[in-house]
Amino acid sequence: MSTTTATGVELAELGKFFKITARRFDAGEAAPEMFSTAIDAAWHQLAEDAEAHSAFTAEHAGRAIVHAETGGRGFIAWVAAYEEAYGPLPEIWFTDASGVVDTTALAAYRKTGQVVAEWNCSPAPGDGDGHTPAEIAR
Repeated sequence: MSTTTATGVELAELGKFFKITARRFDAGEAAPEMFSTAIDAAWHQLAEDAEAHSAFTAEHAGRAIVHAETGGRGFIAWVAAYEEAYGPLPEIWFTDASGVVDTTALAAYRKTGQVVAEWNCSPAPGDGDGHTPAEIAR
């Protein structure tokens, strides 16, 4: 396994993820699965500042997006939409929160163009109950 220390990459990818999220919500599709613990860790950090989180989601998704605890394992359905908009998923999507790249999963994706992974959260439309992103991210 290799490691990555790219700074800002996680937030750039989170912004792309939120754009994909908005497109999926607009099309009546299910929320995309957040399978990268590195990007999810950046999301959690961003959610600690409700104002910054709100501005970030508005900029990238055009709406409020919150962090919802949902778990599963399976085919990651939004990858094709990402590739159409931005090209192949970069290595950060296969990186854990400590910076270690899952080279096996990355190689499988590069070979097949598909991702099968576990996730424990997904985005959800903004909370109508007045909860802040930081409260929901906990």
